[in-house]
Amino acid sequence: MEVQFTPDQKAFVRQAIESGRLQREEDAVKEALSLWEERERRRLEILVAADKAEASLVRGEGRRVRTEEEASQLAADVKRRGMARLNAASNPRS
Repeated sequence: MEVQFTPDQKAFVRQAIESGRLQREEDAVKEALSLWEERERRRLEILVAADKAEASLVRGEGRRVRTEEEASQLAADVKRRGMARLNAASNPRS
């Protein structure tokens, strides 16, 4: 496969090679593909989560939020659960 860089991309890659960040132009392509794959994986995870959430709402499992206080509490709960998941993922044996 042959990849054609724009002049700006060529300069960007050349700078990365000169600084030691990359060794070859091919490394730039590999890194770009890796980042693209990661982004697509995350996108699919978000779509699956949205589908699950929508199905949950259809089943009547939603949570009503009527006041600012309830919204703040929900946001705090989501943040707490998210941080717990991040900590668990960072420390799988803890």
